Amino acid sequence: MLSIGQLARQASREMLRATGAQKAKALLAMADTLSEQRAALQSANMLDLDAARARNIEPALLDRLTLSDRSIDTMIEGLRQIAAMPDPVGGLTASSVRPNGMQVAQMRVPLGVIGIIYESRPNVTIDAAALCLKSGNAAILRGGSEALHSNLALGKVVQQGLAAAGLPAQAVQVIDTPDRAAVGMLITMTEHIDVIIPRGGKSLIKRLAEEARVPMIKHLDGNCHVYIDAHADLQKASDIAFNAKTYRYGVCGAMETLLVHTAVAQAVLPELADRFIAHGVELRGCPIVQKIIPAALSATQEDWGTEYLAPILAVKVVESIEEAIAHIERWGSGHTDSIVTKDISSAQQFQREVDSSSVYVNLPTCFADGFEYGLGAEIGISTNRLHARGPVGLEGLTTLKWVLQGNGQIRG
Repeated sequence: MLSIGQLARQASREMLRATGAQKAKALLAMADTLSEQRAALQSANMLDLDAARARNIEPALLDRLTLSDRSIDTMIEGLRQIAAMPDPVGGLTASSVRPNGMQVAQMRVPLGVIGIIYESRPNVTIDAAALCLKSGNAAILRGGSEALHSNLALGKVVQQGLAAAGLPAQAVQVIDTPDRAAVGMLITMTEHIDVIIPRGGKSLIKRLAEEARVPMIKHLDGNCHVYIDAHADLQKASDIAFNAKTYRYGVCGAMETLLVHTAVAQAVLPELADRFIAHGVELRGCPIVQKIIPAALSATQEDWGTEYLAPILAVKVVESIEEAIAHIERWGSGHTDSIVTKDISSAQQFQREVDSSSVYVNLPTCFADGFEYGLGAEIGISTNRLHARGPVGLEGLTTLKWVLQGNGQIRG
């Protein structure tokens, strides 16, 4: 691990000289190789899937692990989008001229060496490599043991792209051991690693938050809410809520709690409940919800704070938008929350007062994804308040340094 860190640090220095054209060439070569080697990648992925099924892994986690044609196509499109984006490195803010004539500005620069620790989702190997590469960083990638074959196969794709562009091979390194001790070292190597970005379950991120010495960009969980306001278009509300939960159960932007204003609860919940139940979603509701939906189980306090990542949904009727906002403040995770309403003042109040990294109006929470935001891909979603918040794309992987120019001025 120390050797990997030293090589990454050296590569990060070399990446400061990489041109935008080189980085774009590497990304496009990766996209072409993904397309050409689709069958081989899926064969490697099948080894991981077979092992996961033998361990009776949960369906949501199995879904995350799968390299489907759709997920490969999304990776290819993401690579091409990132390649076409402006190079964020070297850009200058508007300069100001001080009274003594010196010019003061800031330049956008890479963070340096980024360690990414992730579980289940092999597509993170490509997303993370692409974003770190485009933003001029070196990356050390440590995927979960359940996706080892897939990650190593994708790592070879990355290496071919780097070679095609004449960039250092150590700019992206995939750790090839499932040993958990590798994670313990990675998160404490302050001399070689500048930032850690974890993508995984709550237990992993909690462990890293407790043990890491390297700064982290993270979110702990995604307890996301949709609030159907008294002024909502009910058909639109039904479609949004249904999509927010059922698009994919295993994504961090999946709705886990549905809040409904009492004025529209009787009108919207019966039909919406039928849709959820027909789709296999278990409903857990407050006493009012149970009266409207006889099939709903009784929700406990624990349900309001749970990120299920499964076909389970907590439902609560509220008396006002203020109660909905208070519920989100009490139980939410600061990830993504949405209001469905036709009332502009309600929309503005919700977006102003809900303190989450993403706050929507008339959209399902499952849009919480860097690709959907136009970032090409994301390296993760941050609920931190410092440095980066929400989906972290290229700009979130850079920082600023001050650059001054003068003509021999001397401070007196």
